[in-house]
Amino acid sequence: MQQPHGFTSSDKSLVFRLNKAIYGLKQAPRSWFHKLSTTTLVCMGFSSSKSDISLFTRFTTTDTLFLLIYVNDILVTGSSKTLVQNFIQRISSIFALKDLGPLHYFLGVEVTWLPDNTLHLSQF
Repeated sequence: MQQPHGFTSSDKSLVFRLNKAIYGLKQAPRSWFHKLSTTTLVCMGFSSSKSDISLFTRFTTTDTLFLLIYVNDILVTGSSKTLVQNFIQRISSIFALKDLGPLHYFLGVEVTWLPDNTLHLSQF
């Protein structure tokens, strides 16, 4: 690592202390997950599952919302399309997201939507 342009010091042994995780570092996904889970989702009323820390749920008297997070992929489903769309809009105002539409493939599992609105899951 080199000292930045304009930094003047005769001591070339000085190092930098990073206050934030930089994308591409080993700690970046962990830092992102921590910010997403503790800062954002908990403030929105979600709770982490006891059996799977990457599963977040929010139950109200009328609605249910489920989030499954794996590294930088998020699956969102809920009791209504409007609820899911509102959540996606809200979270995209905080994080840069790319909505890939309906689920087709996740973690080696192929998802096929059937005409009766059921899912067929297959794994090769």
